Amino acid sequence: MPVYDYECSQCGAFEAVRRIAERDEPAACPGCGATAGRVTIGAPSVGSSGSSQPVSEDVGSYGMRHRGGCPCC
Repeated sequence: MPVYDYECSQCGAFEAVRRIAERDEPAACPGCGATAGRVTIGAPSVGSSGSSQPVSEDVGSYGMRHRGGCPCC
């Protein structure tokens, strides 16, 4: 199962092993038991010329973004 990052407002960051279907649901903090939201970080797109201009992207399975012509979806 995948590992996801969560952030507790009292204890800080922690990881949880969860099913993909549960990834966006709040997780219980292992330190204090409070519910914590998932931390999502988007990586910047880099154009083929090395510039910071975004490359054309499509939404693939599980809401992930892939470049055009991505063979995995």
